[in-house]
Amino acid sequence: MSVRELVVLGTASQVPTRHRNHNGYLLRWDGQGILFDPGEGTQRQMLRAGVAAHDIDRICVTHFHGDHSLGLAGVIQRINLDRVTHPVTAHYPASGQHFYDRLRHATAYRETVRLDEAPVSGDAAVLTHSGPYRLEARRLSHPVEAYGYRLVEPDGRRILPALLAERGISGPDVGRLQRDGELRGVRLDEVSEVRRGQRFAFVMDTRLCDGVRELAAGCDMLVIESTFLAPDEYLATEYGHLTAAQAARVATEAGVRHLVLTHFSQRYPDPEAFEQEARDAGFEGELTVAADLMRVSLPKR
Repeated sequence: MSVRELVVLGTASQVPTRHRNHNGYLLRWDGQGILFDPGEGTQRQMLRAGVAAHDIDRICVTHFHGDHSLGLAGVIQRINLDRVTHPVTAHYPASGQHFYDRLRHATAYRETVRLDEAPVSGDAAVLTHSGPYRLEARRLSHPVEAYGYRLVEPDGRRILPALLAERGISGPDVGRLQRDGELRGVRLDEVSEVRRGQRFAFVMDTRLCDGVRELAAGCDMLVIESTFLAPDEYLATEYGHLTAAQAARVATEAGVRHLVLTHFSQRYPDPEAFEQEARDAGFEGELTVAADLMRVSLPKR
């Protein structure tokens, strides 16, 4: 059975709190796991959330501020300690290669796993287009080079039973039709409709920019930073962040189905304030204010 869910490992911004660890998010996408922005303490949060090193197939770092990357050293060493049996691919801004190298080799350890490096550069990139999704990146607007990531599932087809029945197709013949595309003169497109592939985007530290909107467009789930609330929008702009209201307006304009707000400043003790601001800004879809160790399922297709 396929599983598509977000496991939230941490939701704090620069300073962790008693209830919020630094960033960390694992996206389970069928049989694969993508770890986003492992901040300090991610390895321990993985243990608490029931996430194993073997669950990680890719690591995506948006930028090299500490709250998004200091946990990378521990995660990489844990992957090797546990002798993960598959290669792991790491994506990160190419301009931060020296930071990545320092974190990867922060201390001595035995390397037992193939860790492939696939840094990101330019304004936009397709990082992989094989398998169950296409992974894309877009440049964001932050004081250091930063990228957001987007997964796009290929479109499929949904069989329409009534049309199958009209043409007398049932049982094993349905599988043959799906496999071959045609059966006894009946084409697959005559008894099915397009099933749009799911879309997921991960947007961290950034001001409003084209990259944010491109990543969010048509997403089933958008995980996006909302470091500040609207009264502090001037701080958000100065330091390269978003408010909950800005994130909500982006999601509304992009047609996002499920909005997940995260990356909260320690100055705001009440998480309900982020939900209220997002609703006041006009977002009417499914809304989650992320909390550490929360699991959030992608909307049903």
